[in-house]
Amino acid sequence: MNEAISLLSASAVRERAHRMLALGLQDRLPHFRVDLGKLDATADLVLAVTHAAYPDGDIPFHSRWRHFVIGGVDRWVAIADKVTWPDAAARARAAFDLAISSVLLDAGAGPAWRYHDAMTGQRIGRSEGLALASLDMFARGAFSDRADQPLRVDANRLAQLSVGDLERGFQVSADNPLIGLEGRVALLRRLGELIARKPEVFAIKDAARPGGLFDHLVARANGGCIEAATILSELLIQLGPIWPSRITLDGVALGDCWRHPALVTEDTTSGLVPLHKLSQWMTYSLIEPLQRAGLEVVDIDGLTGLAEYRNGGLFVDGGVLSLRDADDATRAHAVDSPVVVEWRALTVALLDRLAAVIRQRLGQDAESLPLARILEGGTWAAGRKLAFARRPDGSPPLKVISDGTVF
Repeated sequence: MNEAISLLSASAVRERAHRMLALGLQDRLPHFRVDLGKLDATADLVLAVTHAAYPDGDIPFHSRWRHFVIGGVDRWVAIADKVTWPDAAARARAAFDLAISSVLLDAGAGPAWRYHDAMTGQRIGRSEGLALASLDMFARGAFSDRADQPLRVDANRLAQLSVGDLERGFQVSADNPLIGLEGRVALLRRLGELIARKPEVFAIKDAARPGGLFDHLVARANGGCIEAATILSELLIQLGPIWPSRITLDGVALGDCWRHPALVTEDTTSGLVPLHKLSQWMTYSLIEPLQRAGLEVVDIDGLTGLAEYRNGGLFVDGGVLSLRDADDATRAHAVDSPVVVEWRALTVALLDRLAAVIRQRLGQDAESLPLARILEGGTWAAGRKLAFARRPDGSPPLKVISDGTVF
């Protein structure tokens, strides 16, 4: 049990990822070669993209909240500021509701899907479009059981969510297909069922809702302080059962954790590679609501970079990673295939290496320039820029078969 629980942590993600990179640097991986000589040029690109986006150097954290800013207008703040909240905790619970549900809907949309934004008339795709669609549904009360309180997500409503609900909310049609629609709905339904069964975690101060996790984390804080890695561990432990049936160890569901033959250890976790991408993305997205409510979140660099296709694409398209078999770039790969697991783990470790180069260039340290800012500045946008430069549709360098619950 303890060995299984040990994989539900950011430290396990980082440790296994750097083991994978060490094997790559010894040229012992089956699918990728690693060329750290290309890391400086990659850092140049990330710095250029960061400066263009944030010329004053004031870089916010990488989180879901950035995607709610459209044309310089923060849609969530505009909505939340109009509400008379009884206290800071009530606003934080609503922000948790939105962040958790929106992140769980944030797996890759595919290149064809777009969301028509009624406010600007724009058709917005990918992660930004998914964010806006989820925010609009949330603001309309689509996830609430209470007509007088639209800005909430209730367990019972989530458990009853249908594919049709999401099709309407996300404007899905034959001409506007969204990858993994059924998987997203199933994930939210399982979330609703789970939090209804855990009132001691999710219904401390209110009816069962994802935002109830705020009160649980407040109780875990020490002197008004909580470590970012603690937030992640709580998310992984409390929400672990919502993920599709994948790998379990000693009865513990391991979530975004996969097998790779190169990662050999001397215990029952041998061959297992935890990545926890969506859970870490969620953790990054819960930091700001906690801070706004008065808690201090510390050791944010205890989290890792995100093992997703924009960060991963940055290193492949930038030449730091190269496929041993060029034909792998033309095939579609299951998310649990060794080539994808290897790629994602290498991405996490290389983000640490890249962050060190960028901090050295700027004369900053991990406290003044945490990984959360480098990701936002940053690596994700640079990965997207390279993808569109190399492929007209901006698709990743590897085709991954998604069920809507990983990427």
